[in-house]
Amino acid sequence: MIESFEGKIAFITGGASGIGLGIAKVLVERGAQVVLADLRQDHIDDALAEFAGGGRSNAVSALQLDVTNREKYREAAQKMQDEFGGIDILVNNAGVGLEGPLLEATYADYDFGFGVNVGGVINGFTEFMPQMIAHGRGGHIVSTASLAAEVVMPPQMAIYAASKAAVAHFCEAVKPELMQHDIGVSILLPGPVKSRIHETIDNRPEHLRSGSGFVASEKKLSRRIVGGNWMEPTEVGNLVADGILSNATYLVTHGFFKDGMRARAEAVLAATPDTKEVFDSFGNYRDEEED
Repeated sequence: MIESFEGKIAFITGGASGIGLGIAKVLVERGAQVVLADLRQDHIDDALAEFAGGGRSNAVSALQLDVTNREKYREAAQKMQDEFGGIDILVNNAGVGLEGPLLEATYADYDFGFGVNVGGVINGFTEFMPQMIAHGRGGHIVSTASLAAEVVMPPQMAIYAASKAAVAHFCEAVKPELMQHDIGVSILLPGPVKSRIHETIDNRPEHLRSGSGFVASEKKLSRRIVGGNWMEPTEVGNLVADGILSNATYLVTHGFFKDGMRARAEAVLAATPDTKEVFDSFGNYRDEEED
């Protein structure tokens, strides 16, 4: 587990803006060496400019990465191995805020939303888990889901919410096994945070633009004004840093969805039979009362 950030190597996807950059700033302040991995070179240039001249500007480096490109992701992981002897902290933060009319969604929209939000996380786990286990230093993996994963969202957010729910469930499932290798796992569940996630239209690859049903929605989203009362990215960064040190499973930024989360959980419980059933060794259901 991570007990201190001094000398630790952190790899942050979507690290050059918004939540990712906020996490990077906090980890650097606390002594980590941070690598910003981001799709957008303009975001990388802006981020590095923010660190330039600072007391720990030499603790930050960057590389351009499309998290859906498995070959490039593998090359990035190898670069971390060659340059740092592997990473200690992986932050699967890259994501797209996809939304649009459900009945107009096409395969291009599903492939984009799930490809980045789920595929990017899976690629991070797949490329870095063996490395983190092999170097034997332990470590921590944080994956950014969303509070949208924990409530019933409106239909225009279905792809986004479902992809973020997949991230949350995956991380919950893998945490016990990685604990055996001294690697902690946390799920970040943010609400409104000042970021550039509204630039979704600029992050969509060319081959997933043609035929998209969300063009008008993404153009509208790109004009969204970030609320002045939205959380600062460095606030999220501190929440994440503290969560890493405590190996907290859930890192939640806002409480305004709490009633919706409770209502959803209670609806599932209300629909669940009281009889406790389990699988036997043959994969068949059996009633525990039979014992």
